[in-house]
Amino acid sequence: MPDERPVPASTRSGPGRVLVAVYAVFAVAATSRATVQMLTKFAEAPLAYVLSAFSAVVYVVATVALARGGPTARKVAWCACGVELAGVLTIGFFSLFDPVAFPDATVWSVFGRGYLFVPLVLPILGLLWLRHTGRAAAEPD
Repeated sequence: MPDERPVPASTRSGPGRVLVAVYAVFAVAATSRATVQMLTKFAEAPLAYVLSAFSAVVYVVATVALARGGPTARKVAWCACGVELAGVLTIGFFSLFDPVAFPDATVWSVFGRGYLFVPLVLPILGLLWLRHTGRAAAEPD
């Protein structure tokens, strides 16, 4: 008996292409930033630089998962966007209320203020897009 569950719409079609492109830009930017920070001045703010590296990994995983778009990739994308949103909110609050712990900024510091708050909006858009593309497949023809 064939599997008759609806196949979710592609996460990389339509506006999803823009979403994947923005994630790719942030993956490259966060990876580059974290690499330079960790190689040149790690002792100055190790927590901030480790968090920058973590955010880079999250952006890379989200980019690949959204670009692939299969069932497993969708689950990974849901997790990556959720972790990203939790990270932005957590680091955003801590960087506001305990700036001493963050002598140098991370991508997620002050909710991504240094990146025009795109790090705050991006996971929300990612989660909404995953939800939308999942629902689009479930709608009857």
